[in-house]
Amino acid sequence: MPITHRDLKVSDKFVEVPSADEEYQVLDNFYWSAHKEPHAIRRHAIIKKHPEVQRLMGHEPLTKWIVIGVVTLQLSLSCYLRNTHPLSWKFFLIAYVFGATANQNIFLAIHELCHNLAFKKPIHNKLFAIFTNTPIGIPYSASFGPYHQLHHKFLGDELYDTDIPTRFEAVLLSNILGKAFFATFQIFFYAFRPMFVTSIKFTYIHLLNVLYQLVFDYVWVTYFGWYSYFYFLMSSFLAGSLHPCSGHFIAEHYLLNIEEAIVGGKLMLKLTPAEKQPINVTDESAVSRKDVEFRKDYALETYSYYGILNFFTWNVGLHNEHHDFPFVAWSKLRELNELCPEFYNHLPKHTSWCKVLYDFITHDDVVLYNRVKRVNKELEKA
Repeated sequence: MPITHRDLKVSDKFVEVPSADEEYQVLDNFYWSAHKEPHAIRRHAIIKKHPEVQRLMGHEPLTKWIVIGVVTLQLSLSCYLRNTHPLSWKFFLIAYVFGATANQNIFLAIHELCHNLAFKKPIHNKLFAIFTNTPIGIPYSASFGPYHQLHHKFLGDELYDTDIPTRFEAVLLSNILGKAFFATFQIFFYAFRPMFVTSIKFTYIHLLNVLYQLVFDYVWVTYFGWYSYFYFLMSSFLAGSLHPCSGHFIAEHYLLNIEEAIVGGKLMLKLTPAEKQPINVTDESAVSRKDVEFRKDYALETYSYYGILNFFTWNVGLHNEHHDFPFVAWSKLRELNELCPEFYNHLPKHTSWCKVLYDFITHDDVVLYNRVKRVNKELEKA
């Protein structure tokens, strides 16, 4: 299948991957794809060959008890630090080691709940997500759900997938200082970017989320003070900053090493020029070495991690498995992988989220443009 961009058709040719010392202008564009997102393709292939995987789908009752335990831990630590100044080493270390890990767990518990994987009825998942939100300190769960569903349904879509950096972010932050800033404050990018990219309907669930959180915060500050409340905020910030568990944000969909992402050593011409304007392609020499795309029946744009940090993060590292089967709960993702290893063992994977953060910041050929994007059909018709 040839790569296409709007009305431009490009025949199959093979070119080199850009090297790390390539000129910046060679690297300053997203990886545009006209291929269907790979997960639906792989899901259908897996179900056809291994229909037994369908028994893994469904909610996990254990989830709610783990969430209650983590929320209780955060409330206890917050109470313990009520008389400790937030700028002290004691406060920071507890917030970084325990608080950030716990709140990253909370963020990803909300992720499980937005897929309705803790209770049978969707409304019960939404209401429990509001409770789960408690130690984050600000209302988050109600808005995360709809945006994340768009991320799954429209992976890479330039309008609906708000997980992808905007062009403004990519232009401004695609340098070592910019990437360090992005990695340090990425929690704010994920919190505010969606509102600038696309809008979702405000529902009574959003209202309940806001009201519950405001009432809880008021009562908590009244009885335990501002230091105690600030522990929640610092835990949330550090969870999305330079913390080992936060590496999953970048590890999941950024193309950190294009060469490792090539399956079977094949490369195809990639759609290309800046601002997505088509160019006339007459021969291979007319196309920059940046203009490549890899595939083996489908493009690779999601990466898994199978290490120990999955213990604290609801197995979110098994991200290919999760996108293939978003209705398989965290507790069964490894079983999914083991049932059909021929579909997963060959895929590129990360061995360390810490290394992902380091490579993202320090490698010259890794910029915020290193994401696969797809043209939004509505914008294309407009």
